[in-house]
Amino acid sequence: MSKEYRIELPDEDSMVAFGYKIAQAAENGGVVFLLGDLGMGKTTLSRGVIRGAGHQGSVKSPTYTLVEPYEINGKHIYHFDLYRLSDPEELEYLGIRDYFDENALCLVEWPDRGRGMLPKADLVLQIELLGYGRQLSWTPQTELGQIMADKLID
Repeated sequence: MSKEYRIELPDEDSMVAFGYKIAQAAENGGVVFLLGDLGMGKTTLSRGVIRGAGHQGSVKSPTYTLVEPYEINGKHIYHFDLYRLSDPEELEYLGIRDYFDENALCLVEWPDRGRGMLPKADLVLQIELLGYGRQLSWTPQTELGQIMADKLID
């Protein structure tokens, strides 16, 4: 499961639009790790995923709360931002294991900060600067991740 896929996204609107595609590809849930430096668009991409799944309200960054839960059409999406996490053990107090059920979609920004406490990702997304836009690459880590990855290239 080491094939890597890439796409160039020239602006914020294209990042949000690609988030909609991810929402469709992840309709059966999964764990998606979002990698990239500060300001690369991880939260923007997550907003696209959450809106693409059908959420009508605002999408807040979970920078201070660590997790923002969404229930959309009977499905759960959990948006994690672990940037401010000082120790992965803190995730135990958050009840981290309860969020990762087989039907939920979990979007995790800064997953390296939760190393050892998070399950394996189905799909890893890397966002990098490319001129004024972004290059987004994704790599499946599981069979479910491969299904999701294949849907993203359609």
